[in-house]
Amino acid sequence: MKNMESKDPSIVMTLDAGGTNFIFSAIQENKPIIEPIRLEPNSHDLAKCLESITSGFELVKKALPTTPAAISFAFPGPADYPRGIIGDLPNLSAFRGGVALGPMLEHHFNIPVYINNDGNLFTYGEALSGLLPELNDSLKKANNLKRFKNLIGITLGTGFGVGLVSNNQIITGDNSNGGEGWLLRDFINADSYVEEHLSREGIRRSYALKAGTPLEKVGMPADIYHIAKRKAPGNQEAAMATFNDFGTVLGEALATLVAIIDGVVVLGGGVSAAFDLFAPAMFQQMQSKFQLADGNTAVRLPQQVFNLEDPEQKQKLLEGNQKEIAIPNTDKKITYDSMLRTGVGVSKNDTAAMIALGAYAYALKKLHT
Repeated sequence: MKNMESKDPSIVMTLDAGGTNFIFSAIQENKPIIEPIRLEPNSHDLAKCLESITSGFELVKKALPTTPAAISFAFPGPADYPRGIIGDLPNLSAFRGGVALGPMLEHHFNIPVYINNDGNLFTYGEALSGLLPELNDSLKKANNLKRFKNLIGITLGTGFGVGLVSNNQIITGDNSNGGEGWLLRDFINADSYVEEHLSREGIRRSYALKAGTPLEKVGMPADIYHIAKRKAPGNQEAAMATFNDFGTVLGEALATLVAIIDGVVVLGGGVSAAFDLFAPAMFQQMQSKFQLADGNTAVRLPQQVFNLEDPEQKQKLLEGNQKEIAIPNTDKKITYDSMLRTGVGVSKNDTAAMIALGAYAYALKKLHT
């Protein structure tokens, strides 16, 4: 991980709000400065859930050497993130009808509170100190003038999380719904959205169907991965087909996002560890072709799509197609890189840690603007 340059001594309290645990911490100069504090979320009782959040941050504050400057954390949506109001959450059933979580914490702690979703903050962290600066550094070392400024971040795990960052700005949208990629249409099942495939339960259901096995007897995605790799007993053909379908659906979703945002892609989350199994189908779909009415074909994406985990492909992306061209009516020349390109890579960082760093950086930016 390429650490963000930060000499700001401000301390930001953070929270990883999962469905099974609330994990509280604090960051200063890009590093956690206390041991994480875990509390039960009490997700079915609003009063108890809010008490868990407040008491968790109180415990963090007591462990800090100085007063924190802000609170910044990821929380599930739907939500009005700029105003800190949480809507009806499927995974935290206590939140119904609009809960002013941010204003409540600001009133209690008398410091600014910033809330966003995990996909946005993961992508923001990767844009500032992960894949994006690392790729741009590689371009600089390769003497290529190309620089990437747009990043599509994907978290593959419990669900299909998406974050969009352009020029170091999170694209939140007018309804805090920017980057809700889970709502893209499933390429294999057009009556459904992609998260039905691109999630932990989607992988389990797909394997159960292909293997003819009751769902309750199917393990987690990691277990299915091991079956596919012949490291565990099970239906290897069904496991391979499961990840092939996963890659196809993911590839079409990424192609749509790249067509709109025109940036590189970073994958995080537990399921990204199965990249070697789903990547072939993913890249095949991203580089597929449309059939036109006149019988001709058109490429799915005008950009060439490179696998950033493959050294040879990454090198081709770095080299591009640079040449000197003349500026008309002058005696001058300019460098032109005619290669339209994008890349897909896997984050080298812990996803939860990157979300926390994204939350920290987001808070510092808001504090100074």
